[in-house]
Amino acid sequence: MTSLLKHRLAWPVIALAALLLLNQLFRPDFLALRMQDGHLYGSLIDIMRNGAPTILIALGMTLVIATRGIDLSVGAVVAIAGAASCAYIAASPEPGSPATALTAVLIAVVAGLAVGAWNGFLVATIGVQPIIATLVLMTAGRGIAQLITGGQIISVTNDGYKAIGAGYLFTLPVSILITAAVFVLAAGLTRRTALGTLIEAVGINPVASRLAGLRSRNIVWIVYVFSAVCAAFAGLMISSNVTAADANNAGLYIEMDAILAVVIGGTSLAGGRYTLTGTVVGAFIIQTLTTTVYTLGIPPEVTLVFKALVVITVCLLQAPKARKLFARVKAPARPAATEPAKEEVAL
Repeated sequence: MTSLLKHRLAWPVIALAALLLLNQLFRPDFLALRMQDGHLYGSLIDIMRNGAPTILIALGMTLVIATRGIDLSVGAVVAIAGAASCAYIAASPEPGSPATALTAVLIAVVAGLAVGAWNGFLVATIGVQPIIATLVLMTAGRGIAQLITGGQIISVTNDGYKAIGAGYLFTLPVSILITAAVFVLAAGLTRRTALGTLIEAVGINPVASRLAGLRSRNIVWIVYVFSAVCAAFAGLMISSNVTAADANNAGLYIEMDAILAVVIGGTSLAGGRYTLTGTVVGAFIIQTLTTTVYTLGIPPEVTLVFKALVVITVCLLQAPKARKLFARVKAPARPAATEPAKEEVAL
């Protein structure tokens, strides 16, 4: 049992299970699943579907953080992708055709590739600090999205586009299947090939990896492009779910949730070792927290405080120093060793 608790995913999984149990206590049907019209419904399905955009962004953020970087522009990329795709559909001569939806998806992906390449260029080639390089686009990107939409909310009507965020396939929401496919792809490329080891090498010691002949710049480019493409797909999910592009609010502060999911999952912000599975668990914790707030009837003004307390608790339980301190408090005090009495020697 003690060895299991030492695993870096132990406390996140325990926290997620505790949150689910808490919801089950207040709502006896919380964990129930039902089949209706060939589709699965239930609170767990809602958590996975609503958390799909956060999971996608967090997966890309995990690899960026593993290289000692950070990507604060993902929320802006979400807005740009949604704005570009919806603007194209609204301006298309056939806004409801499947071909129009496919082209809109390609436009969003290309936008993600361009943004990711720009971030990679600033960080890997120019040498700008990641937090500064992505902060620039975090601010300017949402302005670009506003320019695309003209400062208005663009509503579209396209069944193919709507299916990305609100459709079902094989009884499950399409957004869950897309997220699962991206996770399998990322896990396969990073754990079944040398790419994952190269990413960890860059994160642990970029200078040593460069001196060893590793092209660290290319690795940095790859992770920033991957992060932006994941954010673009998240933008497609968010905009298609409401069949509209809101450049001002789409993806607002989602980068914070993604970073929290990565940290809760056990990936160090110092770079190096990372865990994609832990990131998924962390994202589920973030989304379940939101659901728990509504279930318990917590006032909206204290929602962020409640989430912060849970996140801090999980992070402390994961910290090595906090574990050692907890172990010292829990372990019984050992009696001080007494030295055997020495016989007095008569002079």
